[in-house]
Amino acid sequence: MIIETTAADYAALLANLGPRGHALADSPIAPPEILMMLADVAARIAADFSPASWLIVEADTVVGLCSITRPPQAGSIDIGYGIAPAHRRRGVATRAIGAIVTWARAAPHLSAITAETAIDNIASQRVLERAGFVRVGERLDAEDGQLICWRCAVA
Repeated sequence: MIIETTAADYAALLANLGPRGHALADSPIAPPEILMMLADVAARIAADFSPASWLIVEADTVVGLCSITRPPQAGSIDIGYGIAPAHRRRGVATRAIGAIVTWARAAPHLSAITAETAIDNIASQRVLERAGFVRVGERLDAEDGQLICWRCAVA
């Protein structure tokens, strides 16, 4: 299940508390510095577009996050996501990204979702393929190295 985040959700995650009464995964979703960065990005995007990010919840436990990574452009949003290590390889990301695609198909102002994966992140590539994304290219990122670019038409 995906739940639109609030600033209070990020504050709870940063305090190592389960937001909205949900339990936390037994392994961190992301280090504090990444959670702070995601909270800042979500706050900036939420000023003009909503939702900006989602909690990923399974069995009443917050096990991941999915975020829009930059302001929407020409009807397209770009997403990034992460699942706590102890909850990977259980279909959680596939269900969450599938739910995001379903949400986007119902949003009349959206035409596409884009995402990027590391060349060697086969699991994330499979998640996107199962959700209907197609590989549209590659790019070199100064921080993350070679990335595969993905797109899913939703209109």
